[in-house]
Amino acid sequence: MRRRLAFALCCLMAAALPGVGQAQEFRNAEAGILRWLDKLTGETADIELVLGQEAVSGRLSIRMDACRYPADNPASDAQAHLTIRDASVAQPVFEGWMVASSPALSALDHPRYDVWVLRCVTPAAAPAEEAEPATSEGEGE
Repeated sequence: MRRRLAFALCCLMAAALPGVGQAQEFRNAEAGILRWLDKLTGETADIELVLGQEAVSGRLSIRMDACRYPADNPASDAQAHLTIRDASVAQPVFEGWMVASSPALSALDHPRYDVWVLRCVTPAAAPAEEAEPATSEGEGE
C-alpha cells in the first residue's frame, strides 16, 4: 500500500513539473539483460532473456515478457515486464514493470533474492558503408 501511495505521489509531482510529463517514444526489444542476486550467498549472475524465455536461478523462475527502451537514447532507461515465481509459492512473487534507472520504484520484494533490469538488447548500428577507393584512371600511365 505504501509503495502504491508513494508511486502515485511521485507521478503527481512529475506531472506538475513543466516538460517532465511529456510522452517519450519507446521501441520494443527482442531481449533484455537482468541481474540476479542471492543475498544469502552473495552469488550474482547476469541473465540475457529473449521475450517469452524463462531462466531458473536458485528457487526463482524469471520470465521476460517485454523489454522497451527510449527511441532517442537506446542506452538509457530500459523498462522490462517480468514474471517471477518462487518454487515454494503458488502465485508469482513479482509480476510487472521494472525500470533500470529506478530499480526501487517497482522491485521484487523477496527475503533472499533480488532481480533488477540492466538494459534491453538493442539492434547493433548498421556498419557504415565502406567508401569506394578513389581511382586515378589515366593518370601517370
